[in-house]
Amino acid sequence: MKSLTEQYSRGVYHIEVNSEFEGQRLDNFLLRSLKGVPRSHVYRLIRSGQIRVNSGRARPSYRLKLDDLIRIPPVSQRSPIIGRTFKKEDTDLLVERIIYEDSRILVLDKPSGIAVHGGSGISLGCIEALRYLRPNLPSLELVHRLDRGTSGCLLVAKRRSALRRIHQLLREGQVHKHYLALVEGVWQGSETDVDFNLTANRRKKGETFVRVDSEGKPAHSRFCVIERYESGSTLMEVSTTTGRTHQIRVHAAHMGHTVAGDERYGNQEFNLIMKSKGLHRLFLHALSISFVWPQTEEEFFVSTSLPDELGQVLDRVNVSR
Repeated sequence: MKSLTEQYSRGVYHIEVNSEFEGQRLDNFLLRSLKGVPRSHVYRLIRSGQIRVNSGRARPSYRLKLDDLIRIPPVSQRSPIIGRTFKKEDTDLLVERIIYEDSRILVLDKPSGIAVHGGSGISLGCIEALRYLRPNLPSLELVHRLDRGTSGCLLVAKRRSALRRIHQLLREGQVHKHYLALVEGVWQGSETDVDFNLTANRRKKGETFVRVDSEGKPAHSRFCVIERYESGSTLMEVSTTTGRTHQIRVHAAHMGHTVAGDERYGNQEFNLIMKSKGLHRLFLHALSISFVWPQTEEEFFVSTSLPDELGQVLDRVNVSR
């Protein structure tokens, strides 16, 4: 995919903006293009006039226009991969877990235990690995996020235009995500809509804790019972149209039915019981994603099966009659 036109001259190079990057802020464009360059240095280059647009100075907030010519001076791009290279078995695993791909997006069946991106003490995640594996795709970006312990469908945009369109659908509640979760206790009723606003707070070590808060951001989850088990647990299908941090885990806990294996919001006694059943991770799996592409009205749907380790846990519990 030809996303940029680069013209190199004596260490200085120019990038000609095409339709893929039209409308993006200059600072955001540069932060993605100059991977490995400290954020503060990128802003210093803009403010000092060393980075120019059409031979003139530009503010960080400048919105790129079609055919703009961006001048970038010689700059040391220290790749974040250097010194922290990926293990071959890890990258091979991710390649095998790409379950859908076209010219606009790809979908990864993310394993539990792998972060979607670096941060909070985690140097590398899925998106960094995918960029490492696909250096010819400079616009790879996460469309949404999954908790580190959650497995399943992770949507990645290959083009900025696709990212914009799906983000608009997300804001409109038109992206439908379905999960499977094993929760504590016997859930009453067959379907329950949970609408509790959520607020996220960061603690000293960078950990994020989310709580129900009437002043927080709106969050909606629908819990549907699939099976009730004699061990005092219920298998649920959970659908969401909002994507707040830890949304399903916090909503479930607030309803008195914590997700099995949840060390942050869960019930320690219940987790120990489930560990005896062979559960050694969070029992939350992103089962499917669906939406309709704007303009073309093309329906998109992708799903992935429950991981074997979670299926084996279900085999060890008895279905209640």
